[in-house]
Amino acid sequence: MTMDGVDAALRWVKPSVRGMGAYTLKPTEPRIKLNQNESPYDLPAELKAHIHAILADRPWNRYPPFVASNFIAAVSEATGWPEEGVLVANGSNELIQAVLAVTVGPGVSVVIPEPTFTLYRLMTDVNGGTTVSVALTDELAFDVDAIIRAAQETDAAVVVLCTPNNPTGAALSESEIRRIHDETDALILLDQAYVEFGGYDGIPLLADRPRLVVLRTFSKAMAMAGLRAGYMLAHPALAAEVHKAKLPYNINFFSEVAAAEVLRARHLLAPMVAQIAAERDRMVRELALVPGLRVYPSEANFLVFRVETDAITHTALFDRLLADYGILIRDVSKYPLLERCLRVNAGTPEENGAFLDAVRTLMTEAER
Repeated sequence: MTMDGVDAALRWVKPSVRGMGAYTLKPTEPRIKLNQNESPYDLPAELKAHIHAILADRPWNRYPPFVASNFIAAVSEATGWPEEGVLVANGSNELIQAVLAVTVGPGVSVVIPEPTFTLYRLMTDVNGGTTVSVALTDELAFDVDAIIRAAQETDAAVVVLCTPNNPTGAALSESEIRRIHDETDALILLDQAYVEFGGYDGIPLLADRPRLVVLRTFSKAMAMAGLRAGYMLAHPALAAEVHKAKLPYNINFFSEVAAAEVLRARHLLAPMVAQIAAERDRMVRELALVPGLRVYPSEANFLVFRVETDAITHTALFDRLLADYGILIRDVSKYPLLERCLRVNAGTPEENGAFLDAVRTLMTEAER
């Protein structure tokens, strides 16, 4: 194909999209992987065996059900929310995309506290909307007054609240979520991908707040990142409108069956979730004792820390962890307010111990 032909094809891609960066991640196979906020634990063997037995009896040559009623029923049972207000999808990312697709267009404002998950801004931009960024505080907490003010002044259609927030770990309280909803006219998109590890669970607010949307994922506490599943809870009338932006057969029957069975057996995962949260707290305490590092509090399954000494750069620490110890974490320094910051998720106690020992060794060597 000639370059002229490629240019002719790209001519029809929106200029705003061509000017954007994509959501990317460099593939790496480390010895210890602590960079993507996954659960370090697989599903219990007995639960996997139960799911495998169901899948083995299911013909693979047939489409999944048009309505994933089994998954939807399991969500309704687990949350107490009516099935008519439940949407399920190929991960909560797809539901973020669907909500913004039905609400955002040219001239529409979306308030996004930042730094946060970059997909919100990307999807707002793709849909032609205007991102109204509200900076977190110097302590990386939500500035609730500024969020409300931005939504009021721009007549925002949507306020996106990731709580606990990725990549900082900060969480909003019940009263703060109530204020943001009640003092604005916007749709409140409450992304709670990490709420099993801490922070306020927004589901009880749904009953008398029809502008509230709650998203959940199976990629973190539910130990199913490899299968991709998520769900949305909203007023049934709003859910019906968001449904129009979902592709048909959007969730395969593997994920649909597994997600439903995991929800019904979620008591089996509770000890794993509790241990991850305890390990996160241990990492916060121990990293805070390392000279040259500033550690921020977190309600998620990860934490952010800043390299504040001149003896070593955050880039050098990141590189040495991977090259010398085979430990991969996440460089988040290009996010606003996160200069010289790195993020690490809680793994197994052994993985976390190896990480802490490596950081202590590298920081001590640098300070000599």
